[in-house]
Amino acid sequence: MNGQQRPRVSVLGAGSWGTALAVLASARADTLLWARNPDLAQSIAHDHANPRYLPNTPLPQALNATADFQQAIDHVCNTGRDDSLIILGVPVVGLHSLCHKLAQSLAATPPRGKLSIVWTCKGFQPDSGLLPQQIAQQAFASLPELGLGVLSGPSFALEVAQGLPVALTVATRHDWTAQAAIKALHGSSARIYTSTDIIGVEVGGALKNVMAIACGISDGLKLGTNARAALITRGLAEMQRLGQALGGQAATFAGLTGLGDLVLTATGDLSRNRQVGIALAQGKGLDDILAGGLTAEGVRCARAALALGRQHQINLPITEAVCKVLFDGMAPGRAVTDLLAREAGPE
Repeated sequence: MNGQQRPRVSVLGAGSWGTALAVLASARADTLLWARNPDLAQSIAHDHANPRYLPNTPLPQALNATADFQQAIDHVCNTGRDDSLIILGVPVVGLHSLCHKLAQSLAATPPRGKLSIVWTCKGFQPDSGLLPQQIAQQAFASLPELGLGVLSGPSFALEVAQGLPVALTVATRHDWTAQAAIKALHGSSARIYTSTDIIGVEVGGALKNVMAIACGISDGLKLGTNARAALITRGLAEMQRLGQALGGQAATFAGLTGLGDLVLTATGDLSRNRQVGIALAQGKGLDDILAGGLTAEGVRCARAALALGRQHQINLPITEAVCKVLFDGMAPGRAVTDLLAREAGPE
């Protein structure tokens, strides 16, 4: 980095996305990846491979890994710099416990210099309907000096780990947190944009997964590209309506974390949410799909999204149709028929 000392990054969570971001960061920062499983940490550190989550994908030798949580925290807390960064690479269901574990560690050993924390999960907490930023703010309420933000955008972990181009958005209200993410991730194969609309970014990331299930159902029923385009367009309208009701900005949904992420997840073959929809259209039951190891955030957060829509009196017909297929036993074809039978109205 032009002779300057490299920033330090700790990535907490060695799943596919956490590992991919650690790979990306290791090109520009001194990066340590924390894995809960010691065997996985050993494989990443010494064999330069994550066979469980990114099989057949060589990892850079510059990337180190540990199963020692405190070591991962000390890696970024003892620098005295203002660009140290922690990336939380866990799904929404694991965010609450990880944030509280991290908060306890930081309270016991406060960082020297400014520390930024960004999370990457997309969805609503299933039971409470909370967005990730609400979960994080609650956990770190006693540590107001931290810089918090979300990193999101159209991205498949495998492609990022392979060094293919990607554009992401970091949304934060702290300029130094945005700069820490840029220093660690921007350059070579990644372009990092900034935003202050945390709510809009998170609602886009959550609802696009539900829309991808709907598009997967349409594709599985072989309804054609016209139908897929209609679902993407009207799905984007649902995302924007709910996002604005929750406090997000309309323009955010025309960007990377809205339209961009929706198009990728609704059309890409690597999309797990789209794969769930295709499997449902082929007559497979949700329990069988999930038992086969195919998990998707859209399944976890669809009910919470629908409940939030009803709470704010926002019409979410595609989300409602997906919920009926997922949880009420409605046949996918019937759900499509009901959507088409809705009364005509202005766009």
